[in-house]
Amino acid sequence: MDKSASIFVAGHNGMVGASILSLLKSNGFNNIHSIDRNSLDLKDQKAVAEYFAENRFQYVFLAAAKVGGIYANNAYPADFIYDNLAIQCNVIHSSYCTGVERLLFLGSSCIYPREAEQPMRENALLTGVLEPTNEPYAIAKIAGIKMCESYNRQYGTDYRSVMPTNLYGPNDNFHPENSHVVPALIGRFHHAKENQLAKVSIWGTGRALREFLHVEDMASACLHVMSIPKESYRGITEPQLSHINVGTGVDCSIAELAHTISEVIGYEGEVDFDTTKPDGAPRKLMDSCKLRQLGWSPKYDLKSGLEHAYRWYLENVVE
Repeated sequence: MDKSASIFVAGHNGMVGASILSLLKSNGFNNIHSIDRNSLDLKDQKAVAEYFAENRFQYVFLAAAKVGGIYANNAYPADFIYDNLAIQCNVIHSSYCTGVERLLFLGSSCIYPREAEQPMRENALLTGVLEPTNEPYAIAKIAGIKMCESYNRQYGTDYRSVMPTNLYGPNDNFHPENSHVVPALIGRFHHAKENQLAKVSIWGTGRALREFLHVEDMASACLHVMSIPKESYRGITEPQLSHINVGTGVDCSIAELAHTISEVIGYEGEVDFDTTKPDGAPRKLMDSCKLRQLGWSPKYDLKSGLEHAYRWYLENVVE
């Protein structure tokens, strides 16, 4: 991408969007556009169409989404499917209508079947039943992938999709009920340490296996994929299987994650597992070989990434 190219980062206030925006700036891109949701509701078809027509972007990073953990997905399934479908449809279609040169759609590992063979390869998509707790969100993300593919097939566009594993890091959502597992545990263990609580209780058995990727690594993967020549991207994907996984290739149990976070924070109490609560999918490990073949690899391991995330939490969230 040319440094002066007109770039729109949708969702720049979110964890991934903020990291993409920061990385673009640090790499010398000087024509970056973003807009707050109070000024532009991406669910509003007419408003999005007008915004794109006024600005004529060359590149679009579609990082805007309604996201949350198991509790939020269970509690607000209609919001998760409607909001995400509306955002995707509006941004992707307006990109086509205004001649956007290249678009990157950010999805999620939850697109894969609950019982998918591990590690999950891209061709596992649509081969089995989804995890029920986040099915509406997953359906929306699958629709986004297929929308990009359909526009590519019908109109010759260059719309790409990346599927990250579980993300964490700066600008994460640390809400005690609506957050993902890493920020939720960071907040809970920090609170327990500060208040000298004897025990921290965690949902599930602790046996579920998950893979975690620092958001700065995700941002670098996004820029890497966006910068790959069209021929190289098409050479490693298929017209109707065009998404690429983004992960570390290493997973751990929720129990291991909890104990690592406890160590990073310095909490010395007991870690208890509430087995009456759901685990979610038993294992979610991504096969990221395609992205490795394209020349990308992460810089953070889990512990160093968690240490970085906790420092950010102390500096920006703790009052």
